[in-house]
Amino acid sequence: MNTEQNPGWQATPNGWHRRQWLAVTTLVALLPLAAEAAGPLNLNAQGVALHGHDPVAYFMDGKPIKGTAELSASSNGAVYWFANAANRQAFQANPSRYEPQYGGYCAYGVAQGAKPDIDPNAFVIVDGKLYLNLSPGVQKRWQADVPGYITQANKNWMSLKDQ
Repeated sequence: MNTEQNPGWQATPNGWHRRQWLAVTTLVALLPLAAEAAGPLNLNAQGVALHGHDPVAYFMDGKPIKGTAELSASSNGAVYWFANAANRQAFQANPSRYEPQYGGYCAYGVAQGAKPDIDPNAFVIVDGKLYLNLSPGVQKRWQADVPGYITQANKNWMSLKDQ
């Protein structure tokens, strides 16, 4: 392969190619985060999902909004906080519409076979479902092949969710 025509494949000083290095370093970065995760839901020590952000706000406001403990509801073993009573009421009427995919873990990480934490600001709604990622940088990689990563994450989640 002519590396002058394809600079993404230029060898690094130790002989690794840039894309191989990026793939390996991404997985290595995700592994410690996955080791901390346990169970099917990404919750804090108090059992709160989404780092306390309102799941309905992602859909209604198009952005994450921090909720409050005073406006909370539980569903499927997770506690969700809400920014207002209307959002809590909408959630209680149909929790599965608003709950994040993959138990609230990073969608890209699940596609890679891990369960990393998320940055509540790194999100996208696809086909009416909320997907979150570890960081804006990871989300950018995930968005390069959303259908492919969703397919892979769906397959991986069947074995990952109870780990």
